[in-house]
Amino acid sequence: MTITEKDRDVLARTLWGEARGEGLAGMVAVAWTIRNRVNDGKDKSWWGEGYAGVCQKPYQFSCWNRNDANYQFLSGARAIPFRELAQCRIAADQVIDGKVPDPTGGATHYYATTMPKAPDWTAKAKRTLKLGNHVFFRDVP
Repeated sequence: MTITEKDRDVLARTLWGEARGEGLAGMVAVAWTIRNRVNDGKDKSWWGEGYAGVCQKPYQFSCWNRNDANYQFLSGARAIPFRELAQCRIAADQVIDGKVPDPTGGATHYYATTMPKAPDWTAKAKRTLKLGNHVFFRDVP
């Protein structure tokens, strides 16, 4: 698969929107969740095609929902602080380039513990990791 500059940029912006307060380890874990969706082994994935397609699939990563407070930054209407975006780009590049192992154990889903309650889908999924304010899962029905 050819990785474009758009893929790298959209992944970095997604990490800013989803995990900027989680440090490099948390951003890497979220990026691996996205990579696991990108590499799900199917020619035409339900998740979307490439990193940009997976990140911007409607209703998968809330930061890309138009009514989310992060959207104005991700869309470019407002600037993301340079240093914050630079850290997100480092995490994105490390995961895309395979320079760091998957700490999530193959997770394709996560949720933030700041949510009022865990999503229903977690009941039948395999929990693989809790890191910071995120809990990661695979084998989600």
